[in-house]
Amino acid sequence: MLNRNFVPTTLCATLLALCVTAQAQTPPSSPAKKELIAKILQLQQPGIEAVARNLVEQPAAQMMQAAGAALRTQVPADKREATATAINSDLKKYADEAIPLARDRAIKLAPSTIGAVLDEKMTEDELKQVLAIMESAAFAKYQKLQPEMQQALTAKLVAETRPLIEPKINALDQSVAKRLGLEAPAAGSPARAASK
Repeated sequence: MLNRNFVPTTLCATLLALCVTAQAQTPPSSPAKKELIAKILQLQQPGIEAVARNLVEQPAAQMMQAAGAALRTQVPADKREATATAINSDLKKYADEAIPLARDRAIKLAPSTIGAVLDEKMTEDELKQVLAIMESAAFAKYQKLQPEMQQALTAKLVAETRPLIEPKINALDQSVAKRLGLEAPAAGSPARAASK
């Protein structure tokens, strides 16, 4: 599901990608242009923070997935809950320490990366237009509608694709279970229902 800062995050990620092509030497920009860039960066701060958060959370999510598999197969049943609690505590500590570091660093790097791209690739007039869009009441309203729009799309997509996708999921479950030498879960099994 798309997050609430989808539009700013997408813009931020695109601008970060453009940094690779930015030249090291750019002509000095006017104070007015610098001020426009600073305003845009300020408005983009939630997106910049989301990029940093995602960067930190991605390896933790991968570790959690691997730990979940190991927990089920390598930890005795009577110790699983305590081990899971300890792992969750470790992950929370990691996130509590790493997210602020990455967030603060991303905010600090934004002017020399995103700002540099904006300065090099956009004119002062274009920056004014971008800022006008970002500050408009209509755009703010559009952003607030993102969760509602995403929820509506997701609900309709699930309803319309479930009959098409569910048989494929069942076939995949059976295939994976067969390859692992396990009994395949039944289509309506509690494990299947819990995963929906």
